[in-house]
Amino acid sequence: MSLSVDVYVPRAEGGIEVLDVPPESSDVAGWERWRTEVWGSEPVRSLGARFFPRLATEDLTVAPDEVSDFLAECDLLRTHLARIADHMAAEPGTGPRKSHAEHADDVSRRLDNIVKAARRALGVGGGVIIW
Repeated sequence: MSLSVDVYVPRAEGGIEVLDVPPESSDVAGWERWRTEVWGSEPVRSLGARFFPRLATEDLTVAPDEVSDFLAECDLLRTHLARIADHMAAEPGTGPRKSHAEHADDVSRRLDNIVKAARRALGVGGGVIIW
């Protein structure tokens, strides 16, 4: 299974409404095992990330008023892609054997999907959920 990233808007009567993914977009946020092996990994935690590591124990819900901070964390992870890819290449449980560049590209493409969703959320006053 894979993780999905979606945009939601709070409903006036309570709860949330998850919005459809636009046709030109992807909702892929990584493999299920990425909860602990990538997003919740030591390299990500050691950067001071506060959103992504939550995926190790639960689905990640980013409230509408936290989306800007979440985008900053996405930028932080992108700045340290090499470090995350080093971890993926060194850890046998993070999936198939790939080159450092392939791991970095995999994470970068998933971050692209997540950032696009977060920007859509900002545009509609919504939040982001990764599940």
